[in-house]
Amino acid sequence: MNVLAAFRRGLSESGLIEGKNLAIEFRWARGAYDRLPTLATELVSSKVTVLVTVGGAPSALAAKAATSTIPIVFIGTDPIRSGLVASLNRPGGNATGVYFPTEDLEPKRLGLLHEFFPGDALFGALLNPKRQSSADQALELTEAARKIGRPIVVLNASTDAELEAAFAVLARQRVVAMLVAADPFFDTRRDHIIALTAQHKLPALYHFREYAMEGGLMSYGVSVSEAYRWVGIYAARILNGTKPTDLPVMQSVKFELVINLKTAKALAFAVPDKLLALADEVIE
Repeated sequence: MNVLAAFRRGLSESGLIEGKNLAIEFRWARGAYDRLPTLATELVSSKVTVLVTVGGAPSALAAKAATSTIPIVFIGTDPIRSGLVASLNRPGGNATGVYFPTEDLEPKRLGLLHEFFPGDALFGALLNPKRQSSADQALELTEAARKIGRPIVVLNASTDAELEAAFAVLARQRVVAMLVAADPFFDTRRDHIIALTAQHKLPALYHFREYAMEGGLMSYGVSVSEAYRWVGIYAARILNGTKPTDLPVMQSVKFELVINLKTAKALAFAVPDKLLALADEVIE
């Protein structure tokens, strides 16, 4: 499901329909983190009633820096660690939302990749160095690889040219499979990344099911549609008078493993039966 459709569905459950009794102003950074403060300030200047942020902590922190009075509904990774809220049950301040573990699951995804591709051949990981948490992501992946006894090469990319260069390096180093780390920039380049994995015949594991639906080999992560539905529900509750401090941070708990057998066949890769049995969805 399109995330905007899921968000609108959450709003509609409280009777709020865009164009009928609700107006939505959109601003998109498309993974350009340096634009977030300006976009947040624009929306605050427009005197919006609620700010909804997506893409993790950077957008939520930009919104929080722009206003201490307008309610903020965020979706992203550990909001306590990033300083967005005091606690999940009692967020405090003007922000609440949905705790959406994406980058937190990178070690788990690497473990899954190890089950798909057992042995000691080289793994690859692709990160965006412009993400605030990229250094932590790299350390966690390196440590996770050490624990399972796998060598790993971690490459950075924050532009289309750097994506091309990273995949060339992965091919030269004969990486057996790769993990594409959670990042909004990569999400905006989803088609390009999937095309590069096909070009280099490189199996990859992603964080959102949309990658697998559009031709990626497999994905493991939180249900995006359910999380965005709750963002819509929380935004509606605030618009109807509830204070952010009275809404505990919702934790996404629905996880899904999606495997694309068409892509597996194109890569001449036989998916182990035990992993097919674990999959929540298999695309044939």
